[in-house]
Amino acid sequence: MSKTLMLLPAKNVEDIKLVRIPDDYDQKDALRHATSLIATIEEQDPDYQWDDIAATLEDHGFELQAFMIGPALD
Repeated sequence: MSKTLMLLPAKNVEDIKLVRIPDDYDQKDALRHATSLIATIEEQDPDYQWDDIAATLEDHGFELQAFMIGPALD
């Protein structure tokens, strides 16, 4: 199981997501693939929901991870 995680940033802190990338992707490929999947959903349905993106990412081997936001480091 891959130990590499990818943070999906968002303007709203509550919308930030964390996914584990599939073993068969290196970091650059994972970034490109996730970006492509998300862009396709956004183009096909302007009224998309996070669940649409999550389902597509999971269909392609990405695993959603639970996390919490810690204290600021600034």
